[in-house]
Amino acid sequence: MQHILIADDNRDITDVLSTYSRMEGFEPVVAEDGEEAYKLFTQYNPEVVLLDVMMPKEDGYEVCRKIRSQSNVPVILITARGEDFDKIMGLDIGADDYIVKPFSPREVMARVRAVLRRMTNSNKDNSSKNVLTIKDLKINLDEYTLYIGEHKITLTKKEIETMWTLASNPNKVFTRDNLLDSLWGYDYYGDSRTVDSHIKRLRAKLDKVEHPHWTIKTIWGVGYKFEILD
Repeated sequence: MQHILIADDNRDITDVLSTYSRMEGFEPVVAEDGEEAYKLFTQYNPEVVLLDVMMPKEDGYEVCRKIRSQSNVPVILITARGEDFDKIMGLDIGADDYIVKPFSPREVMARVRAVLRRMTNSNKDNSSKNVLTIKDLKINLDEYTLYIGEHKITLTKKEIETMWTLASNPNKVFTRDNLLDSLWGYDYYGDSRTVDSHIKRLRAKLDKVEHPHWTIKTIWGVGYKFEILD
């Protein structure tokens, strides 16, 4: 039986998500605070995690950081706060998706299916080609690492996936909607401005090390591409 971890201090929410999770074939494991959520995660090793951001003892951001330090299991954050800063922070620490309350439980299950589908497709791709090297850039999807020369750049899971998507298609222009579809899935109901903020933070990290042979180029009014400069 595949487990799904549902962490929220609102019993009504965990009850309804548990019901819909069972309909999807999952066995729900429920936590009412952040400390319990992380304990249950280590105990059950769930297939996917639904984390409320505002929880007692430890918030969802901190639990997500702990989970991401040891696992690439899909994590979906759920919160009543829908500001761009909160969404970007959640994605930056490694969350795979972000749902704002109030929500439809059917939408939550659609997001769950989407992240699991992307994980399955990524694993299939990794079995045949999991390392990409272009000039001084090296991306390893098995280890989720990125190097520029000898320098390891610390990136989130989503930032690694963004670089892989762009760099494995040199000079191909991706629209913002393309990137939302590729990285967050067709069931993602996000704002395309999320992509701009995500790329801005990614560039800031990459630019800490010189990389004269390639760049992430903005195509104004369209999107972005990975461009090889020489």
